[in-house]
Amino acid sequence: MSRPPAILLARPQLGENIGMAARAMLNCGLDELRIIAPRDGWPNPAAEATAAGADVVIAGARIFDTAAEAVADLQLVLAATARRRDVEKPVHGPREAARLLRGSGARAGVLFGPERSGLDNDELGLAAAIVEAPLNPAFPSLNLAQAVFLVAWEWRMAGPPAILPSPSPRATAQAFEEFWRHLDGALDDVGYYREPKLRPTTQRNLRALFARAALTDQEVRTLRGVIARLVSGGRGSPHRDSGGS
Repeated sequence: MSRPPAILLARPQLGENIGMAARAMLNCGLDELRIIAPRDGWPNPAAEATAAGADVVIAGARIFDTAAEAVADLQLVLAATARRRDVEKPVHGPREAARLLRGSGARAGVLFGPERSGLDNDELGLAAAIVEAPLNPAFPSLNLAQAVFLVAWEWRMAGPPAILPSPSPRATAQAFEEFWRHLDGALDDVGYYREPKLRPTTQRNLRALFARAALTDQEVRTLRGVIARLVSGGRGSPHRDSGGS
């Protein structure tokens, strides 16, 4: 049976919503809660009160300063949002996303944004795909606990998958981030970003392209070896941290 996904709440505003989200998680058998920069700090008595007995979730909640830190050890991150902004990523309904989570065999998490504004572009950039419920397009807004329950319920109903062993595990978010910084720096060094105004958009598009590929550890090492060899002009051996091929 695949390991249950972590639930990540980015910049939640109300302790009550955190508590109700924790309750929704435990209803569906999820207990790993990660909270990113909660507005009212942590611990939060309001969260404890509205968790309504989901004490194991609240007590075990981990706090992070940034979303990047919160997803660093994960291999598959999905972002739950109704606001796609200008980030190009695959979009799954909750049921399809649950099958993906169950069948991937990856250490996974689902990222939810703050109640008022949702996830920003940088946070969406950490995800391989978006989860969006097919709700009334004129009124698609859910509160935080409803959104968490919808995803958690579909994960529970998807049941245990038959997971095929992978010759190389999916790369963690931290390994992907190190690869991206390596590539971005190399592109900068060779003058790839010629138009300063277009640079942020180009970076987002490139990052999204590689995120969609769901790279394995071996693929990340191979790509970093390619980058190192290209940067060196083909002379000598790639830097030992690049991994090689």
